[in-house]
Amino acid sequence: MNVSPPLTRKELIERANAIAGITILQLANMMGKGVPESSIHTKGWLGNLLELSLGANAASAPEPDFINLGIELKSIPIDANGKPKESTYICVTQLNPIALSSWESSLVRCKLTEVLWIPFEANKNTPIHLRRIGSPVLWKPSTAQKKQLKDDWQELCDMIVLGNIDQISSSMGKYLQIRPKAAHSKSLTRDNNQSGKNKLTLPRGFYLRPSFTDSIISYTNY
Repeated sequence: MNVSPPLTRKELIERANAIAGITILQLANMMGKGVPESSIHTKGWLGNLLELSLGANAASAPEPDFINLGIELKSIPIDANGKPKESTYICVTQLNPIALSSWESSLVRCKLTEVLWIPFEANKNTPIHLRRIGSPVLWKPSTAQKKQLKDDWQELCDMIVLGNIDQISSSMGKYLQIRPKAAHSKSLTRDNNQSGKNKLTLPRGFYLRPSFTDSIISYTNY
């Protein structure tokens, strides 16, 4: 089933509200998709299912998921208490010095200009197909949040540019953090910021801390 991109924010929110409270199985049936048995890849699979059902059109392009609206879509697993269970992936950490030179033109800022958050149940005691989708939250960072995100990004990117990427720990950054993002330790990429000849390093990604996303999402009524 193909869903055309929403033309307005109102239309997008209406679509997101229409699936709030239904189970993952019900949404999958609506879209003609099967539900995976294992929970290992459920989050990525559900994110793709939500994109499909809401009409996201960015695919893998380095742009917000709803290109014409400038809105990114993020699914977020929550526990029985309505708390985010993990950090939220934003985008790959680019290792090109040019891409690290300006917050204003950064992929992180582009992705976080406006975000549609959709919580979903991730209680391990509830079978995947019976887990429910929560109410959407359309969010724009406040002035204070923008400043802190920029400060975090700048601190982390300065370390990369100085060739110190391997000294970055997940404890750095108040809202934003950098973590390895690779299938295994042999998945390496070139870092032109390192001294020597294009030193190899693990791919990284930018993530938002659960404590920050917890302050964004409402504790959803299903």
